[in-house]
Amino acid sequence: MVKEEKEIANRPDNTAFTQQRLPAWQPMLSAGIVIPGFVLIGLAFIGIGVALFVTSRSITVLEIDYTGIETDSPCFKCSNPDVKNCVCNLDFSIDSLFEGPVFFYYGLSNYFQNYRKYAASRDDDQLSGDLDAFTAPSDSCSPYDYNSNDKPIVPCGAIANSMFNDTFVLYRVVNGARKLVPLDGKGIAWWTDYNVKYRNPSVTPLKNAFNNTVKPIFWPKPAYQLDASDPANNGFINQDFLVWMRRAALPDFRKLYRRITGGEYEKGLPAGNYSLKIAYNYPVQSFDGTKKVVFSNVSWMGGKNEFLGIAYLVVGSLCVLMSIVMLIVYAKFKFPEDD
Repeated sequence: MVKEEKEIANRPDNTAFTQQRLPAWQPMLSAGIVIPGFVLIGLAFIGIGVALFVTSRSITVLEIDYTGIETDSPCFKCSNPDVKNCVCNLDFSIDSLFEGPVFFYYGLSNYFQNYRKYAASRDDDQLSGDLDAFTAPSDSCSPYDYNSNDKPIVPCGAIANSMFNDTFVLYRVVNGARKLVPLDGKGIAWWTDYNVKYRNPSVTPLKNAFNNTVKPIFWPKPAYQLDASDPANNGFINQDFLVWMRRAALPDFRKLYRRITGGEYEKGLPAGNYSLKIAYNYPVQSFDGTKKVVFSNVSWMGGKNEFLGIAYLVVGSLCVLMSIVMLIVYAKFKFPEDD
C-alpha cells in the first residue's frame, strides 16, 4: 500500500507537456530540399567570403622591425643589454596617402603571455584599489610581491613587472625639417577595463596611496607617475598599463599604442618621409623575441584578416561541391518511387 502511494506521488502530472503528447513536426529531408539548401548556403558563404577577402585586401598595413639584431639596423647599438637609455631613429617613407584613421601598434614575438603561471601572477584586489592589498600582496604575485627589503610591490606580479616600456615619437620630414605628428593615447584600452575592472584608490593625492610600497622591479618610475603630462592617466587606469594587462592569446601579438587622427592627419598619413624616434628600453633577445611597430587602418570588418574571408570561401565551395556530388548520386541511384 505504501509503495503504491509513493508511485502515485512521484507520477508526473497528466498534462500534454509532462506526458509528451504535444504536437511535433519533423522535416522530411528529401533530395529536393537538401541539394538546393546546400547550394544556397554555399553561395551565401562564397558571397560573404568574397566581401571579407576584398575588404581585407584593401586594408593597408606597414610593419617595421626594430629589434636591432642586424648590424645595419639603426637600433643595433641599442640591442646591447649593457647600453642604457638608448635612443634610435627609424626612417621610413610612404608612397601614397595612408588612409585614416591610422592605428599605431607595437608588436612582440615569441612572448607567451598565455602561460598559466604568468597569467595568474597578479593581485586583483590591488588592481581594484583595495588599500589592504597594497600592504599585503597576494601570494599569487610571488616572487614579485616583495622586494629584497621586504617592502610590498605595487602593482605586484609578473604581468605588471614585465610591462612594455619602449616609447615612440613620430615625425614627418618636410624639406629636411622634422614636424611632430600628434599621437592620441586616449581611449586605447577596453572600456570595461578602464571603467569597471581597474580602479585607483580613493586617496588624494594618488601618491599617498603608495606610501610604504615600492614600484615593480623593472619599472623606471612608480605607477602614480606613469604619465607626467596627464595626471588623470596615472595609477592602475593608465591607458598603456591597461593595454598591457589585457593578455594576448598567441605568442606573436601586437597591442595598440596610439591613434593618429588629429589635425591635418585626420584623413591619414600623407605620402612622404617619416622618422620614428624610439626610446629603446624593452629587452627581448633573452627569449629570442623580436620587436616591431605596425601602422594600420581598419574597415567595417576590423583589421586585416584574410583568413576569415578564405575560411568562408572554402566552406562555401565545399557546400556547392557536396550539392553537386549529391545531385549526381541522386540522379544515378534514385528509386522510381522517389519520382
